[in-house]
Amino acid sequence: MYDVKLQQSYFPAQCNLDVEEKTVGEILADAALDVPEQIAIVEVLDDGSTGRKWTYRKLMSDAILLGRFLAARFGQNERIAIWSPNSPEWVIFEFACAFAGVTLVTVNPSFQTKELKYVLDQSGSVALFLINDHRGNPMGQIAETVINDLTQLREIIRLDEMMEMARVDYEKGVLDQALPEVKPEDIAQIQFTSGTTGFPKGALLYHRGLINNSRHAFIGSGFLEKSRYLTLWPLFHTAGCAASVLGGVQLRFTNYIMPMFIPDAVNTVIETEQINITGGVPTMVIAMLENYENNVRNFSSLRNFYSAGSMVPPELSRAVKKAWNFIPTVIYGQTEAHPVITLTRPNDAENELYCTVGQPIEQTEVAIKDLKSHEILPLNTQGEICCRGYLVMPGYNDNPHATAETIDEEGWLHTGDLGSMDERGYVKITGRVKEMIIRGGENLFPAEIENCLLEHEAVAEIAIVGLPDEKLGEIVGAFIRLKSGISVDAESLRTHCRAEMSPQKTPSIWVYVDEFPLTGSGKIKRFEMRDRWTAGEYG
Repeated sequence: MYDVKLQQSYFPAQCNLDVEEKTVGEILADAALDVPEQIAIVEVLDDGSTGRKWTYRKLMSDAILLGRFLAARFGQNERIAIWSPNSPEWVIFEFACAFAGVTLVTVNPSFQTKELKYVLDQSGSVALFLINDHRGNPMGQIAETVINDLTQLREIIRLDEMMEMARVDYEKGVLDQALPEVKPEDIAQIQFTSGTTGFPKGALLYHRGLINNSRHAFIGSGFLEKSRYLTLWPLFHTAGCAASVLGGVQLRFTNYIMPMFIPDAVNTVIETEQINITGGVPTMVIAMLENYENNVRNFSSLRNFYSAGSMVPPELSRAVKKAWNFIPTVIYGQTEAHPVITLTRPNDAENELYCTVGQPIEQTEVAIKDLKSHEILPLNTQGEICCRGYLVMPGYNDNPHATAETIDEEGWLHTGDLGSMDERGYVKITGRVKEMIIRGGENLFPAEIENCLLEHEAVAEIAIVGLPDEKLGEIVGAFIRLKSGISVDAESLRTHCRAEMSPQKTPSIWVYVDEFPLTGSGKIKRFEMRDRWTAGEYG
């Protein structure tokens, strides 16, 4: 913890760790030179057993080879997308993009046609690297349906074939050109994140922000070098490909890459491989604890679990302490901040570990500001959480209006989250300015779901509201006013949603209403509807 005594809700940047001027490729090169024979990546299979392994030397070699393959096909700063669940190839691809100087665009493997098309189109991606299917989602077929509608998309390449393609080209002598010069301020990734206009916005993330934020987060969390780390976070999120991968490389971790979250497999690999650190959203913790209670494992090697993505209830942290003898690290952030803004630390007092999201990360200013005046508020007063520093994204892709709404003229990133700060700089989250729903750590956008349902012939008006749920944090509730004289059941509406959107966006609760509570200006009072539903007024 930092020993400060604040006079107002403003925490000045702490400078115990430097901001390094490096790129994503350079941190891997450093690790390969430092510990070439240490295992860098271990493939975890669905049953919790392990498969292929890469040393840091081998990871570097594969990333350079694939980087040359990419540089020969794509121009510097062109955007190429990856559509795949977690795999070692995903990690190799991430570093290869960095060496090639191309911008990596991440895509959720559960996306359906409209979602994929939107991300590829908005990002201007010229290629898509993918696997053929995942959990019943026919990704290869979906990709073939969108390629003709996207004029800039030049090719689709299978992720499981790319290394062989690169080796063939290398043997033909067509990969002999030098890799481009890549700078710390270059855009490394575009990740699509929270929006309220119907679709998410593409956050531009640069090398300098990604490598420093991940290193600061892992050192601040007290993680030890050369730890065995299990990546549960999806790699298409910053918690996965940024914090887990890039933080891990800088601390010389052996990183176990889990393809998908299966509680029994997770608990198995923690025991058999003596994992030291892992992390995930609170719903993952709950599932792991439930599995652990039914099948107790030896978790003596596990020293830390860091949780983020949604609020971590104090009772959940206490349950982890009771079962595994440590209190989880709680991280607060958002993609636009590369992503970590605050975190709890090992030497924090228990009430701070249980009830706050910690103090700000290194080299970061955090302030609680008035929503209207934007003035810094007194201590312990609710306002909007804002941050400033190297961690703030350059902006949203091709969206200057949204950028200006999010980052003010003084460089403050306005998170849209409500919170307070005490005199020691510990932050509490109290709510959200945004209407975004966080379901099990996944950001969902009401306008997108509403637009989908408004396409149904029976729906006249709709409000999508996040409703409280003990397991997922929030679930999606649909409050619907039907057109006069028309009736439709929830199953038909659910089927309509599933044909257009990925499963997590489909409402769990369906409520039919005759009217909506409105503000004086005619806007729907979503929080009032949430409160009334919680009180049982909607049945």
